Formats: sequence, structure tokens, C-alpha cells
Amino acid sequence: MKLKQSLLSIFIIILLTSCQNKTDASVQSTTFTHSNYEALVSLFKEWRQFESPPLNNGAPDYTAETFEKRWPMFKTLQSQLKAIDTSGWSIPNKVDWIIIWAEMNGYDFNHHILKPWQRDPAFYKSIWTYKSDVPAHEGPTHHGITELWMYDFPLTQEAKDHLISDLNVIPSLNEQAKINLTGNAKDLWIAGIRDIKEQSETLQALLENTGVKNETDLVIVIENALNSTNELVDWLETKAKTKTGPSGIGKDNYTWHLQNVHLVPLTWEDEVLLLKRELARAWASLKLEEHRNRSLPPLLDVDSPEAYQKTAEASAKSLITFLDKSNIVTVKDYFEPALNEHLGVFVPKDQRNFFWITAHYDQRPLYSHFYHWFELARMELEPHENYIRRGPLLYNIFDSRNEGLATAVEELFMQAGLYDDNPRVREIVYIMIAQRAARGLGSLYAHANEMSMEEAGSIHSDYTPRGWMTTEKELLLFEQHLYLRQPGYGTSYITGKYLVESALADFGRQKELLGEPFEIKPFFDQLNAIGNIPISLGHWEMTGSDKHLNMIKK
Repeated sequence: MKLKQSLLSIFIIILLTSCQNKTDASVQSTTFTHSNYEALVSLFKEWRQFESPPLNNGAPDYTAETFEKRWPMFKTLQSQLKAIDTSGWSIPNKVDWIIIWAEMNGYDFNHHILKPWQRDPAFYKSIWTYKSDVPAHEGPTHHGITELWMYDFPLTQEAKDHLISDLNVIPSLNEQAKINLTGNAKDLWIAGIRDIKEQSETLQALLENTGVKNETDLVIVIENALNSTNELVDWLETKAKTKTGPSGIGKDNYTWHLQNVHLVPLTWEDEVLLLKRELARAWASLKLEEHRNRSLPPLLDVDSPEAYQKTAEASAKSLITFLDKSNIVTVKDYFEPALNEHLGVFVPKDQRNFFWITAHYDQRPLYSHFYHWFELARMELEPHENYIRRGPLLYNIFDSRNEGLATAVEELFMQAGLYDDNPRVREIVYIMIAQRAARGLGSLYAHANEMSMEEAGSIHSDYTPRGWMTTEKELLLFEQHLYLRQPGYGTSYITGKYLVESALADFGRQKELLGEPFEIKPFFDQLNAIGNIPISLGHWEMTGSDKHLNMIKK
């Protein structure tokens, strides 16, 4: 199915409200026409309730019959949204309308194109052992997952009952997976088996947690989930022999999804060009930095747990102090403790993945990317007053904002002077940009079905400087698999960075035209206050200009 609606047409509906628009809305629904913002909030709550599927034998129901049965209700909700008259609304309120519109497009896209419950065995991974560093887990996840990292062992009675309820979903869902998984996406299928095998290992390890063996009822539930997971692995491996089809969604579908769901005003071709440009710029800048710093002593990686802990604490303090004293952003009381929870530990040299290689030379580039944790702490401790923006947006729509901003600040903080005390660290920043550009470029070719996942991984590995993506293969597999599962995520680091820089450029240009002094702190503070929404919408709110959105065309 090739979806036709464009973001440009939606903005015309919002901003111009012609007589024909009103006629179309009344044709779609004369009952639900509203012009007040409260109607939008009410519809949002109804939409979110609908988006969570009904239960089938205790597990979320992703069967084809249930999707088809519920489709008319979805179309009714979509019609109700389109019938809301937003003329005269403030920009923030219009932005909220677009957020809901994008989420509904995400549901539509998943229903007709992505179909993770049909094409993607990893969709049935139920247990998560870590907290995501973005507002929700990366990639498609089902609605009944177990956040194992939230449980403290030994368990209280209440926690044990909750965990039993969580784990009871797994056998039923795994049986449903054998019915629903009819797709022929070879790379997704084979890579997804690895995720289900890891779940088996996690369940086996769970039996060894403190106090678990003394809880007979819990042990029974864990063993049932374990046996079911192992049976699913066997079934997947048997079926894998028959899988021959492509896993990418194709250029046209990729572009539609990029624009109409993630609200990124680019095409597949635009992203290829942008990522090639960033890859070349990063490599060239790295070589110039190496030349400039040729008389300086080389960076040395720490070689002991004690040395790592010492430099980690100093790096975290350096970053927080820089942000505060250099007036980069309003540093909240929760910034430092949020960062200190994620300083990492010493990793032996032969076991370090790309990011921990960088951190053993200097942690500040990685800790800059950990701006993520400031944003999550803000969501928890200063929840947005706007109900629509309070929680995570669905379908990873937040990626351009959260991954893009976290990547952008690595270079922005550098250019603002973070590494004036040690210019060699600038080299790490460019290495990190090159890695993000290379892995995103590979993911684009994989979605165009011009490369297999393995071939995309080769670009990722071969074009990362200093061979830092060849040392530990688990990260490479994880990232390329994720980006094949979630279109646009692999590129969001660089495209989001570009969109942040575009917003900053317009923000600064407006100040100059008004004869006002430019300060970076108001930019970051306003961006933080807007919430975790796509950067293109944040740009509109901060500048009042939506011309960048006119780049979206069909």
C-alpha cells in the first residue's frame, strides 16, 4: 500500500482552513466537529486507549482478525481528528494536533507496511533488563512487556505478584507469535531469533536471583515462560530455512514514514546525501584535528578500575560545571545525580565496544550524549503541563528530538569550548559523528533493499575511524538490527542533529535581524520546555516559522 496523505496538505488544512476544508470535514463527520482545544485532549485520551489492543488469552492481541475488526474504529478516530477546526489556535496547540495526527499515521503505517507482529520475531521479546535512555524502548515493542530492571530482589509480596502477572503473558504471546508470524523478511527473521534466545538466557538467570528459588509459584511461572520461549526459538529456527524475502520497506515507504510519522522534512535521497556529507565532513575534520594536535601528547586510555572511576567523576563534574558556568543551559538540581547514575565502569581493552572505547580516553563526549538522562529526569521530576506531551510519543516519534539533540550537543558543546583544556578530545567527537553517519548510511541502503543487513553493517564498521567498530561485534549487530526494525531510527542521530542546528540557525538569525544579542542558554531552555516532540515542530514553536515544513512534498 502506498499511503498518499502528505504533511504539507495537513499544514494547509491547519493554517488556511478554506471553505473546501470545512466541507470535507463535515462530510467526514458532522457529529464530531469541534474548535476547542479540550476536544483535542479528549480525543487524544480516547486514541491512546484504543491504540493498546485488547487481550487474547491474557496477552495483547495482534491477530489479523482483531486488527481488521478494529480498523473501522481507527478510521472513526482519524475522522474525528480531521474534523477538529484549529483555525485561530496558538502554534503550540496546532503542534499538539499534528502530534496526534503523526501517531495515527504511525498506526496506519504499522498496520499496512511495517507489520512487526507479522514480519519481525523480535517484536515478541517480552523481557527488558535495562532502562531505555530515550522516552520509550527503541524499536517496535508489544504492549505487554516486562521491565525486569524495575524489580529489586528479594521481592516483596506485591512485587512478586506483579512479576508473576507480567511473566504470565509470555506463554500465551509466544503461541500467538506462531500464528501471527507469516512474513518472509529473511534478515529480520534470522536476527530476531537472537533476541528470543537472549530472553531464554534472561529467564534462566532469573531463577538464580536472590530469593526466587524459595517462591514456588514464581518458579513455576518462570519455568513456563522459559519452556515457551525455548519452543518459540525452535519454531523460529525451523521456519528460518524457508525465509527468502527482503526486510527493507523500500524508498517510497521509507520517505512517507519519515515525513508523515516522524515529521522529518527529508526524503530517503535527502538523507543519503546528508549522511554522506556528514561522514566526509567528520573524516576530514578528524584529520585536520590530528594535524593541528600533532605536537600534543596523544590521548591515553585508562588501564584500571581506579583510574576509570577517577576520570569518570572528573569528566562528569567538568561537563556539569561547563554547562553552568558557560551559560549553555539552565542546570537543574537533578542533572548531576542523573548523570552520575550512568558513569560506567572500567572495561578490559579487548571487551570494549565503540562507545566505551571513547569513554576510556575521555568520558566527556559520551557524557554529552547522556543529555538523554537529563531529559528523562525532567520527564519524571518536572512532568510537562501539557497532557499530550507528558509521556513518550508512540512509534519512536521522539527520535529526531532525543537522539538528534543528544548527538548535536556533542559537537555544540565542543564548539562552545568544552575541550579547551585538552584539544585532543575534539578528535573523539569527530570519530563519534563519523560512526553515526556510517551506521545510518548503511541502514538507508538496507531499507532500500540495496544491501543486506550484513552488508549495511560493513559500511558501519569500515567507515568508523581507527577501527573502533571492529573490536566488539555485539554492538554492530544490535544497532543494524534495530535500524532495520525501526525505519528512520538509524539516521535520526545525524538528521536530528541537522534539524537542531537548523532550528538554532533560525533562532540566532531572528535575534540578529531584531538587533538583539544572541545567547545559547535561552535556546536550550526553550527547547527543553517544549518537551520531547519532533525537532521540526519545536523549531516552529521557537521561531514562529514553519517554512522548513514546506520541504515535505509528494
